[in-house]
Amino acid sequence: MSNYRTEQDSMGDVRVPADALYGAQTQRAVNNFHISGTPLPSAFIHSVARIKKAAAQANAALGLLEAPVAKAIVDACDEIVRGRHDNQFPVDVYQTGSGTSTNMNVNEVVAHLASERCDQTVSANDHVNMSQSSNDVIPTAIHLSAALAMNNHLLPKLKFLHTTLLKRAQELDSVVKTGRTHLMDAMPVTLGQELGGWAGQIAACEARLYQCLDQLCTLPQGGTAVGTGVNAHPDFAPLFARQLTENVGLVCSAADNFFALQSSQDVAVATSGQIKTLAVALMKIANDLRWMNSGPLAGLGEIELEALQPGSSIMPGKVNPVIPEAVAMACADVMGKDTTITIAGQSGNFELNVMLPLVAHNLLSSIERMTNSAEVLAERAIATFTVRESNLQQALARNPVLVTALNSIIGYNKAAAIAKKAYTEGRPIIDVADEETDIGREELERLLNPERLTRGGLPGE
Repeated sequence: MSNYRTEQDSMGDVRVPADALYGAQTQRAVNNFHISGTPLPSAFIHSVARIKKAAAQANAALGLLEAPVAKAIVDACDEIVRGRHDNQFPVDVYQTGSGTSTNMNVNEVVAHLASERCDQTVSANDHVNMSQSSNDVIPTAIHLSAALAMNNHLLPKLKFLHTTLLKRAQELDSVVKTGRTHLMDAMPVTLGQELGGWAGQIAACEARLYQCLDQLCTLPQGGTAVGTGVNAHPDFAPLFARQLTENVGLVCSAADNFFALQSSQDVAVATSGQIKTLAVALMKIANDLRWMNSGPLAGLGEIELEALQPGSSIMPGKVNPVIPEAVAMACADVMGKDTTITIAGQSGNFELNVMLPLVAHNLLSSIERMTNSAEVLAERAIATFTVRESNLQQALARNPVLVTALNSIIGYNKAAAIAKKAYTEGRPIIDVADEETDIGREELERLLNPERLTRGGLPGE
């Protein structure tokens, strides 16, 4: 019994571990929810603490909260944000759909810490939760935690990946290779053009995520229980948003319509959709790298990825494309989480969505997966692969599809016949075209020059 203390809430007494900073409502949630053993991410908890801090500052400025109590709450929140008490937030992800248990968990820990700093008892409900409800705190924390994770981590790593791709594209702009459509030989491209295409995908993903970031910074805090703002000062919401902006460095604003942001999770669903789009782009790039690296003898063998670890427990000397494989798995995970968030997003019954913790967990997890994937793909695959130019040139010289350049001169059917003959006989296309047309060798060399063909345009240009 000495390892426990007794705490009270509106339902009665509860035994709580003696060294716990939380109280009765958190313990009830711990007792009730044995689903995954996984608590909400620390980034989410820290965002709830940031909300409590800004709320205390706003309430103090409005004359609703005594200055010493407000300062004690602010100091306690700062400790939580610094990660000093991460082990005090044990509530399972799979809990009450509003996230009330997590809101009260933070309220209780903040109240405990603040009471130690103050000459009076700080109440989890009356002081820490003043002008708030779980129903606006948790949706706000979803927006805030996602916005901070994107702004501080994901978007900088995407910029790093984009810059790395552009640098390698410039380095390899003169390296001509066989293009492929349907995994079949097609007209030539440069490696620089290929990597430039990947860079364009990442740039587009960045732009779409920045649009989501703006929406995430619009917050429902101030709507309280159902969106009406009951028990909150009329000036609380805009003052809270200004204070949070000052605290976190993102430009936050109060929502024009609290009902929309509390009853739905449309912004989170849209953000997840764009993160899924990023996952699609990264998986495409990862799989292209795997194909280009395949072999080294029986595959394409166009590039050689950095050798990072032995690839087989039985086949000596085998090396696998481990980074693209890991990234592809992370991307698959994000695609699944997006489906979960989509289902959770439609679970807004009247004035409240009731799958908020699930949205928070999956959205932050997806952002983390893509942040780390972008970084490792840039550092350990894009920046470090080498080109096997002899393989590229060998395949390019035998590519019968180069005859496409002669379409407007000899016609599609004649060009097809030349391509078929070159492929069947295993001969360079220029030799067969020289035999089958009267264009002349010198002009054919100009027309069928792979490097010239990568620049597009008409044959006569």
